[in-house]
Amino acid sequence: MKLGIVSDLHCNIDGLDRALEMMGAIDALLCLGDSIYEHRFSNAVIGRLRALDALTILGNHEEVFLGAAGVRARSEPEIDRPLLDWLAERPHRRELRIDGKRILMVHSTPWEPRGSYVLPTSSELERFGEADADIVLYGHTHQQLVRRVGRVLVVNPGSAGIGRDPRNGRQLSCAVLDTATEEVVVRDFPVLPAARRLERALTI
Repeated sequence: MKLGIVSDLHCNIDGLDRALEMMGAIDALLCLGDSIYEHRFSNAVIGRLRALDALTILGNHEEVFLGAAGVRARSEPEIDRPLLDWLAERPHRRELRIDGKRILMVHSTPWEPRGSYVLPTSSELERFGEADADIVLYGHTHQQLVRRVGRVLVVNPGSAGIGRDPRNGRQLSCAVLDTATEEVVVRDFPVLPAARRLERALTI
């Protein structure tokens, strides 16, 4: 199967749609968390993920939005309640078995407590080799990575919502994994001006 992988969309529907275009024909879409902001929901992004039956997990931004600190953000009248309920039902991690491969989806780390930013240069990356899986997919860092750690193939597609990876000029990115061959193709694409303006407005 060919799995399309996105992460850290952060309400960027244009980024998600561009990623879908860049990935081409895929058998399933996987989203590795942070599809929204901790203080802002996106009917467009969550609606697209649900419509595509995307295998979606929660990230740290969803944890805040759906927790006690997100009461005010969740009260916004424009939020589509069925979409919010759908997102709230997503797990923090998923374990899949496809083509005989054990695939683990996490947002940050396979171990607890989760939340560390494991960058491509981090020594903590070696801990991914301890995962009970053949392939580990993670996001959180907004920096793409395809590396075999011991027997485990570790994949981070980067971010399809906010470009923060200096190695690709802070472009957005997504990935396609062929589960039979374990080949991974990472696609870079530019941030649209409208999305960049929105990101700046939300970080002021």
